[in-house]
Amino acid sequence: MAVGLDIGASSIKLVKLQRKPGGYALKSLALKELPLDAIAAEEIKDRDAVIFDIQNLVDQTDPKIKDVVISISGHGVITDKIVMDRKSGSEAEQAILFEAEQRSPFDVEDVTLDYHIIQIDEETNKMEVLLVAARNEFLKNYLDLILDAGLRPVLVDTDAFAILNAYEINYEVDPNRVTALIDVGFDTTNITFIKDGLYHSTRDASNGIRLIYDAIGKEFRLNQEMASKALKGEMDGSIDQDMFKATVFTSSEELLAGLEVAISYFKSSSGVRQLDWIVLSGGGALVPYFPELIQNKLGIPVEIFNPLRNIEYDPEMFMEYQPEKVAPLLAVPIGLAARRI
Repeated sequence: MAVGLDIGASSIKLVKLQRKPGGYALKSLALKELPLDAIAAEEIKDRDAVIFDIQNLVDQTDPKIKDVVISISGHGVITDKIVMDRKSGSEAEQAILFEAEQRSPFDVEDVTLDYHIIQIDEETNKMEVLLVAARNEFLKNYLDLILDAGLRPVLVDTDAFAILNAYEINYEVDPNRVTALIDVGFDTTNITFIKDGLYHSTRDASNGIRLIYDAIGKEFRLNQEMASKALKGEMDGSIDQDMFKATVFTSSEELLAGLEVAISYFKSSSGVRQLDWIVLSGGGALVPYFPELIQNKLGIPVEIFNPLRNIEYDPEMFMEYQPEKVAPLLAVPIGLAARRI
C-alpha cells in the first residue's frame, strides 16, 4: 500500500497502513514539526525546509518509501455538488465535465477536474455528482515539492475526503444523524457535513489555531517551542490555567464565528434544523478547553476524533509518538493511507 503523507502548516505526518481481513493495521507512523512560517496562508514559503523535513521523516521511517498519497485543501480547491439526468460511461463523463465547466469560477484551462457519482435515484432517473476542481498552479506547487523530495505522488486527495474516509473506517455512519467533521488545523479549518449517511458538502474557514498560538505566546511571553507545548496541554503546571483558559476563549472568537457561518450556511442549504454531532480533529482537538468551548458556543455535542479506533497497532512500536495522544492529528494521513491505488 502507498503511504499517506499529510503536509500541514505546522507539521508533516506520515502513516503507512496494512490492509487486513476486516480492517487495517498501523505499520509506520512519524510526525515532524515544521519551522513556524515554512507554510503560511496555504503557501509554501520555505520549500527547502519542507523538503528537508519530508526526507528526514522518510529516512527515519523507511528509506525505501517512494509512493505517497497526498492531499490539498483551501482556496486552491473547489468542491460542488450537482444533480443531473442519469447517464453512464463516456456519455456521463462528457455531461459531467460540461456541467463542471459552467460552474467552475476558474478558467477550465487552469484547473484539474475530477468527479464522483454519490448516488443514483432510480425513481427520478437522476444522479447526484460531486465535482472537485483544483487550480493547476496550486496543485503543481505541491506535486513539485513531493517530486523534489524524491517521492512519487501516486494519488492526490483533498483533506475533506481523506478525513471522511478515516471517519467511515472507524465509525458507524448513522443515516439518522447529521454530523459535522471539523478539522482545526494551524491556518485552516475544514468542515465536512454528513447528512442521510452520505457526504453533503465541505466548507473551509481561513482561520486555525495559529490565532490561539499567537495569543498564548504573547500573553505568557513564551518562545515558539514553549507556546507549542502550551497549545498541546503540556505546560499545565507552569502557567496560570484561568488566564490560559481566558486567552483561549478570547483568541478563538474569529475562528468560532467562521464555524457558525459555515454551519448556518449548511442548515439553510440542506433544510436541516440542527446538527446532532461534531467530530473534532486536527491540532484544535488537542488545545486545552477548546473542544468544550466549541460545544458550549455552538450548542452541539463534540467528540474528539480517534482515527485509530478500528485500526490495529502495537503501542510498543510507537512509544515515541504515543498514538493515542496524537490520534486527532492523524485523521488526514490515515484517510490517505487507506486509499486504494
